[in-house]
Amino acid sequence: MKTKLILSIIGILVIGSWAQQQRELDKLEWLLGTWETKTPKGSLYETWSKKSPTEFQGKSYYLKNKDTLLFESVRLIEKDKKLHYIVSVKNHNHDLPVDFVSKEIKDPATLLFENPLHDFPQAISYKKQGKDSLIAEISGKMNGRMAHQKFPMKKVK
Repeated sequence: MKTKLILSIIGILVIGSWAQQQRELDKLEWLLGTWETKTPKGSLYETWSKKSPTEFQGKSYYLKNKDTLLFESVRLIEKDKKLHYIVSVKNHNHDLPVDFVSKEIKDPATLLFENPLHDFPQAISYKKQGKDSLIAEISGKMNGRMAHQKFPMKKVK
């Protein structure tokens, strides 16, 4: 009887832990969709979709005239009780992915991912600015000086 009770408790704890992980990513569904910002290089788009209950996929690309230039692809996954922003940028880092790990998420409208060992950026953030806008930012040290670049984006679909 004690064995069944212990197994039941373990099962409840495992299911509860899994459900908690699900909820963290579910809080970020505001990110899903297509976002746009205008740059001197053309329109920059970032598209996010839900690949599974535990993973979002994103891609960034420029549209200039009729050309589409893929810039980067991203996997946003939850593992080890943290969110991981795993980005692959074309022609950078030998096309290998770089993992940025989230800080504790206190407000699901503000996301901060860090990798202090990466050359640039060392931080990537997203801040929701109402229902249909956000500010994405990359920052860190570049050539010994602090640098950052902001991307104010509007949701287009």
